[in-house]
Amino acid sequence: MKKSPDKIVVAFVLILVIPVLGYLNIGLIPAYIFLVGFFGGFILWLSSTSETAWESIKWPYFLTMAMFAIHRVDEQVSGFFDEMEKLTGVPYPDTVTVEGVLITLFSLFWLLSPLFIIKKKWYGYLGAWTVFAAMGVSELAHFVFPLFTPGPYGYFPGMITVVPLAPVAWWGMWRLWHSKPTTPTTPSDG
Repeated sequence: MKKSPDKIVVAFVLILVIPVLGYLNIGLIPAYIFLVGFFGGFILWLSSTSETAWESIKWPYFLTMAMFAIHRVDEQVSGFFDEMEKLTGVPYPDTVTVEGVLITLFSLFWLLSPLFIIKKKWYGYLGAWTVFAAMGVSELAHFVFPLFTPGPYGYFPGMITVVPLAPVAWWGMWRLWHSKPTTPTTPSDG
């Protein structure tokens, strides 16, 4: 997959949007965590050379998104945001914020990635790489958070659902990296 300088610049700007919005909405530590996944996805996208067929990553993608939905419910129910507030000192917004709404809107990019991949658009692959990197790498921060809490290392809310989430995302990254296109491709212009 050819990556022209203009695509690289646009991709770089896209991957910075959510970490910046995260910083404005919930502080520096979550922004760094977002940045690890998004920048990691960007580097992997930049390093990859083929346009993997959607069929090759369909199951890892859908399983990752399903596991992520379960993980988000777990975070909500288990008090993750209260614990993050204690850890960072930054209160989690009680109301809807402009930044929070924009994060949600930009997250739609992930949900549209399959359509973009089917159409062989470069930004679909960028979206897939960032989904898998964010879920497979950034979410591992749940295992680092207890190191910054008082007392012995213990359970941090959301840990349990990262256990199935991360490996499914790793499977997705492996498939994106190793699968070959099933049909001849033409350069993606869009």
